[in-house]
Amino acid sequence: MAAVLAVALVAAVVDWLLDHWWVMVVVAVFAACAGAVGVHLKRQRARWEAVRARGLRYALPQLDTLHHARFEEAVRDLMLRDGCRDASRVGGGGDLGADVKATDPYGRRWVVQCKHRRDGAAGSAVGTPDLQVLNGTARPVHGADVAVIVTNGRVTAPAVAFARQQRLHVVDRPTLGVWASGSRPLWELLTALPPSRERTVRS
Repeated sequence: MAAVLAVALVAAVVDWLLDHWWVMVVVAVFAACAGAVGVHLKRQRARWEAVRARGLRYALPQLDTLHHARFEEAVRDLMLRDGCRDASRVGGGGDLGADVKATDPYGRRWVVQCKHRRDGAAGSAVGTPDLQVLNGTARPVHGADVAVIVTNGRVTAPAVAFARQQRLHVVDRPTLGVWASGSRPLWELLTALPPSRERTVRS
């Protein structure tokens, strides 16, 4: 009985639509317009995001006021600005020393650990233990080509020396200030970076 009623209902709907064919035309036109508007808005948002990313700038006092999670997002956005299309924030509980991951236009995989200091240069300095965590996970766990620690504060001299020994990169407050407030990508501000993956493959 239920099946018969369902068939009868479908038949009645089809008959009604055949008698009122213009309803289907209106629905189709409306759906097409809605789809076109949706595509237009999506493209417009993408264009605005691209414009925003190209013009993204941060001043150090602005970065100092951020929550540590927002600081990680700011670092991610700067990597996006520089052309790392897959840059993402992965920081949080159990992040194993990686707060931001990104692939630069040369194919190099970046793993970034962020150390935000609410008091900026007056806050506690980033020390060797922080670099040891990055060194222990960036390459073996996250597959980094470039392992970086970024801070809006200070870095101790032993930590800088350890970073050089272990081929880690330190973005301290002055370097962060240049990177965040300018338009140069981070890889132009650092030295002793590994070659691009493209060059390695060709060789």
